Amino acid sequence: MVSFVIFIVVVALAFDFINGFHDSANSIATIVGTRVLSPLAAVIWAAVFNFSALFFVGTAVAKSVATGFIDLNVVDANVILGGLLGAITWNLITWWFGIPSSSSHALIGGYAGAAVAKVGFGALLWGKKWIETLSAIVLSPALGAFMGFILMVIVFNVFRNVVNSKAEKVFRILQLTSSALLSLAHGGNDAQKTMGIIVGLLVATQAVFANQTGLLSHLYVTSLDTIPVWVELSAYTMISLGTLFGGWRIVHTMGTRITKLRPVGGFCAETGGAMVILLASRFGIPVSTTHTITGAIVGVGATNRLSAVRWGLASRIVWAWVITIPASALMAALSYWLLAAFNPL
Repeated sequence: MVSFVIFIVVVALAFDFINGFHDSANSIATIVGTRVLSPLAAVIWAAVFNFSALFFVGTAVAKSVATGFIDLNVVDANVILGGLLGAITWNLITWWFGIPSSSSHALIGGYAGAAVAKVGFGALLWGKKWIETLSAIVLSPALGAFMGFILMVIVFNVFRNVVNSKAEKVFRILQLTSSALLSLAHGGNDAQKTMGIIVGLLVATQAVFANQTGLLSHLYVTSLDTIPVWVELSAYTMISLGTLFGGWRIVHTMGTRITKLRPVGGFCAETGGAMVILLASRFGIPVSTTHTITGAIVGVGATNRLSAVRWGLASRIVWAWVITIPASALMAALSYWLLAAFNPL
């Protein structure tokens, strides 16, 4: 059992890596699309600030994921592993087709799907966190679009008498700051979801490690109120490495295909998206960074003219958002049934 739990922790960190790989577009698509940084420089820049979130963002989201969605009494190692496998499968499918879906919602949907497969819908803690998370599917892109639009309007008015070439130089520099802020917000919100899953697993299997010594003693966790330092370090390291390797298919979709961006638009989209994500992290809401930055890009594009946004592509992305939770839940349920059949606990 000790080896099985350690294996699941490794799978959770693999999901975190895939999360960074899948969602690297959130952090770098705009700065690559505006040609402020090369793709290689952009992923290095984003990875550094993904990890730096460890020092600036708390653990409210991790605690929400660990306690707010599933009754911990029904959680066991198979539920956690089934949920992770469902989320990973959906992430890889959407990555392959270049669709910027939400890793956050895939993980939550997978976790819920595996728990429901075990005991039914009574496993779900219907309440505040589900309401916040489901509402965020609509609100986060809308708020991102609103912030992107408002910031662009403000910038247009402030710089209306400045020569375009000079304004372009200013915003090429400013976009480095906004991209760093967005990467910090992305790392701070997304890495915490994996932390919550790992801590939930360790609390559910605490009896396995109660008498362990040496390194294994660090796996003995009795409370969801505290996130061990090694869990934080591991999660931030893996999401940063995932970002470093990058998901170029999705970068192309978000950086060039939704709307054409210039440095000023990239700055406004990144700043608007980061503000929404950091606010959500402050209140422990596992918001989708993908939804938020995509909405911000749409909002920026709409300030030029509505036709500047490729609404057909945007609508297909929205459909991917809608089906992410049920799709990953279904895949996780199938994974749980297979695990329970071959490895009953």
